[in-house]
Amino acid sequence: MKFTRKANAQWKGSGKEGKGTLTSASKVLDKTPYSFHTRFEDGEKGTNPEELIGAAHAGCFTMQLSFLLNEENFTATTLDVDATVTFEDGAVTKITLNLEGDVPNIDAEQFQQIAHKAKEVCPISKLLDTNIELKVTLTNS
Repeated sequence: MKFTRKANAQWKGSGKEGKGTLTSASKVLDKTPYSFHTRFEDGEKGTNPEELIGAAHAGCFTMQLSFLLNEENFTATTLDVDATVTFEDGAVTKITLNLEGDVPNIDAEQFQQIAHKAKEVCPISKLLDTNIELKVTLTNS
């Protein structure tokens, strides 16, 4: 399978005082604001590249995990992943994926193994040149 996706970034002004917008072809992002303040400070409404990387990584990882679980005849009731992107000294130095899963009839060790495989084969994991830490919790109800 081969496909392409497209997004646009527009920036106006200086690095610190300027502002920009992000738009995705799907229009999920539609002139979504971003700026120095939304990236390096808190309080202003808008997004930032690190937040978007976290969302992309969490989304890709959960979908990959779901496919791998299905291959082993499991179907998750819920997979909930928080992605924390750490930015230090001009670089993304770590991403922590905190997974909480409710998967009927699976034991914790097998869930751990499949989750770690998903982290390794997830296309976004493979794209990123940083330390990726995975924390796994099985919460079967």
